[in-house]
Amino acid sequence: MSGTGQLAALTAREAGLVGCRRCTRVWPIERTECGRCGASLESRDPKSLSRVWAWWTVGVMFYFPANLYPMLSTRTLLSTSESTIVGGAIDLIHHGSIGIAVVILVASVLIPMAKFLCIAFLALSARRNTDMSAGSRQHLYELVEYVGRWSMIDVFVVAILSALVQLNVAASINPGPASLSFALSVIFTMLSAQAFDSRLIWDRIEDADKPATPSTGASSPRQEDAYS
Repeated sequence: MSGTGQLAALTAREAGLVGCRRCTRVWPIERTECGRCGASLESRDPKSLSRVWAWWTVGVMFYFPANLYPMLSTRTLLSTSESTIVGGAIDLIHHGSIGIAVVILVASVLIPMAKFLCIAFLALSARRNTDMSAGSRQHLYELVEYVGRWSMIDVFVVAILSALVQLNVAASINPGPASLSFALSVIFTMLSAQAFDSRLIWDRIEDADKPATPSTGASSPRQEDAYS
């Protein structure tokens, strides 16, 4: 029982075990290679946070042009129009398709921004103190991993419309320059989340549960008696 009244967590490293991140098989910590899939075994990935921040930075860089440039280019006999993600959602609202507009805004704006914030928070909390418990951060990481793929819904909509609406001279819909930037942003953000070693979340609990070692600069009993 820890000082905060919560049960102390026993980590795999404390138990002398290590799990394979590819097939999830558990092995003794002395092993360096998984006997099932052949992947290398590491109790902690020392380069995890470096890869997280690298993929995260590239994902953020591609996310800005994905929202500034047109996602769709619609050409008819009389006119040609281009719309961004937010602009296309606003047009859908004006035409009465509020439900579709909400889905696009949530999947293409809210979820990617939330993923950026959550991944940054998890990476920072792995090295700094935070009020959120390790269990809650583990659940947050699993949620980010699960919902990340749904950010691609806008790219799927563009691909379907581009394939279906090709009426030669009458009308056509083509993907705009933002579609590639948005797809790359989603991919790099997913790579950033996958690069995070969630086992780092529990390291601070391990460190907190370890007994404090006596300081080498502590005064000897004879010196303490001299000061008393």
